[in-house]
Amino acid sequence: MPLPPDPSQRANRVLAWMCAIILVTQLGFGSIVPVLPLYAKSFGVSVSAIGMAIAVFGMARFVITMPAAHLSDRLGRRPTLALGALVAGLGNLWCALATHYPEFLVARFVAGAGSSMVLTMGNVILADISPPEKRGRMMATYMAFFLFAFGLGPLPGGWLAEHVHISAPFYGYTVACVVSAALAWFVIPETRHFATEHRGEARPNPPPFFEQLRIMSRKIGFMLVGLISFAAAVTRTGGMFAIVPILASVKLGLGPSDIGIGFGTASILGVLVSYPAGALADRFGRKLVIVPATVLNGAAMILLALAPTAGSFIAACMLWGVASSVAGAAPTTYAADSAPPGMNALALSVYRMLADLGYVIGPMLLGVLADWRNPEFALWTAGLIAISIGLLFARLAPETLPARRA
Repeated sequence: MPLPPDPSQRANRVLAWMCAIILVTQLGFGSIVPVLPLYAKSFGVSVSAIGMAIAVFGMARFVITMPAAHLSDRLGRRPTLALGALVAGLGNLWCALATHYPEFLVARFVAGAGSSMVLTMGNVILADISPPEKRGRMMATYMAFFLFAFGLGPLPGGWLAEHVHISAPFYGYTVACVVSAALAWFVIPETRHFATEHRGEARPNPPPFFEQLRIMSRKIGFMLVGLISFAAAVTRTGGMFAIVPILASVKLGLGPSDIGIGFGTASILGVLVSYPAGALADRFGRKLVIVPATVLNGAAMILLALAPTAGSFIAACMLWGVASSVAGAAPTTYAADSAPPGMNALALSVYRMLADLGYVIGPMLLGVLADWRNPEFALWTAGLIAISIGLLFARLAPETLPARRA
């Protein structure tokens, strides 16, 4: 598909198609969120084993993120993105067809590997096409579609699970992945050298892989924003995905559709605040957005643990939706700001790996804590982790927005 010669118009076109891809992909992902713990529980396993079903997905993402970034530097962003969507589709189809719990775990690993490639390439492509002064808003626009689809997905997912079959959302996710792969292959251009081509500069010659790792590991702000993403993953996957559906079902008597409404309401509010948060990050700096959002994210976990009624549960979900939306785009923007020329793929993959580490640790840790004490104690732990890391970032991380640094 021919693209406009103007770099700004071309960047906007790529952004629009990437938003379409993440919309379709996350619609499928969101559809399985309210039923995943219940589906895993149908195999007759404990709460900690249910956490493992979520954690193995994150383990795959943790393992695959760095190879995906390396592949995108060699093969290209577009084919890596399309391949990831196909692998994710295969894994989710296998989840739907699994007949015993170990097989289901293997299928979840395959699905996580594909998801890692899609999410990593989404961030890398946006870093490729976005100038620093617009990066917050572009990342926020992308995140708004991400959250809208994630929030909408639980509604049809809960309905399918109740009225068709508990495995039906996995089939829907498979279809979404195939559609995303087609879009990636046919409409997304190659963006590896997008910025330098349009500025008429020589293509950057980045240092060797391990030298890039050494450079990024010495950036205190970059490592701390990675911990911010780690905390967000713990609260999202360990808290919202693994513990909250079980707590809402057992303590409050809510079904999949009710839980889906709570998650959906949270994400709709997240969509509404996403772009204003990106504009704030571009105007006043990344830290002004990142720190309050991370603290509120942790506070939402504590309020979910304390929620005595369905109404208070939905209110706490709404707070989490706002905080997680604001804390989604700005940290990724900060990580992209921290990358030297030619090192977008490496920097964003390391950032994703730290988030995926939270995806692995969060469900297992909180699942064990829920089995040992109770689900409320697990949510308190997640909340305090997020609040502590947010305050540490406020104290030690430098600002990365050029105007605010000056």
